[in-house]
Amino acid sequence: MKKLLILVVLFIVAPQISAQQERVITTAVPFLTIAADARASGMGDMGVATSFDVFSQQWNPAKFAFANQKTGVGVSYTPYLESIVNDVSLLNANFYNKINDQSAFAFSVRYFGLGEIELRQTIDEDATLVKPNEFAIDGSYALKLSPTFSMSVAGRFISSNLRFQDGAQDSQAANSFAVDVSGFFRSREIAYENFDGRWRAGFNVSNLGGKIQYDEGGQQNFLPTNLKFGAGFDFIFDQDNVLGLHTEFNKLLVPTPRDFTGDGLITAEDNDEYQQIGFFSGVFESFGDAPDGFSEELKEVTWALGAEYKYMDAFMLRTGYFNESEVKGARQFFTLGAGFKFKAAQIDLSYLFSTSQVRNPLENTLRFSLTFNFGEEYVND
Repeated sequence: MKKLLILVVLFIVAPQISAQQERVITTAVPFLTIAADARASGMGDMGVATSFDVFSQQWNPAKFAFANQKTGVGVSYTPYLESIVNDVSLLNANFYNKINDQSAFAFSVRYFGLGEIELRQTIDEDATLVKPNEFAIDGSYALKLSPTFSMSVAGRFISSNLRFQDGAQDSQAANSFAVDVSGFFRSREIAYENFDGRWRAGFNVSNLGGKIQYDEGGQQNFLPTNLKFGAGFDFIFDQDNVLGLHTEFNKLLVPTPRDFTGDGLITAEDNDEYQQIGFFSGVFESFGDAPDGFSEELKEVTWALGAEYKYMDAFMLRTGYFNESEVKGARQFFTLGAGFKFKAAQIDLSYLFSTSQVRNPLENTLRFSLTFNFGEEYVND
């Protein structure tokens, strides 16, 4: 029963309150935007312009072209709402393979399980157990267009099975397809007066795809189409000590809920009008549709700062900060992380501390990732 109430709050009540009070943009399958690996989550949920790792599929698959070994696999585990329940989690598995020095392909699977939920009409009725879940399967191809720049395209199949069988009809999963387009710049190592350095930059337009629909003739929900862009710089003090500083910005390319009728409220009639916006036109509208103009558009951009210190490429310390406007969701948190590498294996951990009055579902949660890189080594200048 407790978990049923949680599900109601997360997927029904919260979007309605937000639309009426703060015009928070809500989408279907929000699990696609959760940081699924411990390295990225240890740096404030960022990865579009950081150095390559096995989990680049979610952040910027163009980075796979700069992989320094032939093959890699990685798995991660993220408990969700751990302070309330113990069987809601996000699982992630990744695989990449370098075709040659210029190109690579990768696959990944993300599975978001909401555990078991008991459904009953009355307190005396025998409970029906359901296991709502969502998953995504990705494939990508990355190619170097120059020694310092690569691009990638990715395809994604998304399935969201959140409907409950009500006796009148069988529940069915809602499915959709989406694509990503990304780019990554990695400069050559530059000699400065007291240290060497390397610049990085990247962008990723992710989850470009049609709306997802749970009922025939029912409401259509936007996918979390998103634009990420960021930059970073590595301070290479010597061969054993490297400090990377990074920043990242994110903008949902989804229209803002607004008062179409001009009565001061966002009603069902306004929602019907909102439903008429197509996903493709919605991408372009999202840059200039905020009711309060440019100042509100800026509030829809989240930003993050992150740092990673590496010692002998065997021990890593990370920290980061993520900020979202208080009127657009109020996610604000610090993160800490660490990594340990021994030969081909690496273990990463991360932890999150919320700094806003809105409790984060991942607060006080320890996240884990395990990766293996092996095979032929590639030299990236």
